[in-house]
Amino acid sequence: MNRDAYIPTDQSGGTAIDAGLRGYMLSVYNYMILGLGLTGLVAYIASATGLYRQIEGTPLMWLVMLAPLAVVLFLSSRIDRVSFAKAQTIFWVYAALMGLSLTGILLVYTGDSIARVFFIGAGTFAAMSLYGYTTGRDLSRFRSFLFMGLIGIVLASIVNIAVASTTFQFVISAVGVSVFTVLTAYDTQRIKAIYMTGGAGNDLAKTALIGALTLYLNFINLFVMLLQLTGDRRGR
Repeated sequence: MNRDAYIPTDQSGGTAIDAGLRGYMLSVYNYMILGLGLTGLVAYIASATGLYRQIEGTPLMWLVMLAPLAVVLFLSSRIDRVSFAKAQTIFWVYAALMGLSLTGILLVYTGDSIARVFFIGAGTFAAMSLYGYTTGRDLSRFRSFLFMGLIGIVLASIVNIAVASTTFQFVISAVGVSVFTVLTAYDTQRIKAIYMTGGAGNDLAKTALIGALTLYLNFINLFVMLLQLTGDRRGR
């Protein structure tokens, strides 16, 4: 990817490109924000009504934990073969399931801690996404680092399920914050480049939806990692 991939050079069509790009990116961010809102609402309801407590410790908990992964893999792999309406429905279902799976956070960490970390995460995300959108630097150079970082986080998290080491979890969270911070800028630039190079084709709405899902995942992971690093647990 080079600068020409995401910076318009046709001055005669620059205004149209800018207007189209703004609309496209606005759609991406709107879907992401609405998805986060739905996730937060479901998490609050599941916590306040005791629904999560009823599921916790039962086989349904595995379904709650694994369902979001299954849904995101399905949507990512079949986005070209499903209608926009179906893709949109899957996105909302995914956001709701993620809210249910994250309900435990509301029960482990204090409300003040969650609010504080949310605003810190939101500020970090906004700053890095803005950087990715505006910078002329090619961030694809970090692709290998980010890929290896993601693989490392997944493998280390699996190992720590058995080890249950707080020190190891601290290291995982610290690395995770770094990876998802950079990944936010990288993915924002990549989402922009898809539009600028015509990669969105005729499925602009579905492309924006997938872009929203990508940024949504970055924010959720950044938030969780920051909470594990700096959050205050209940009962302290």
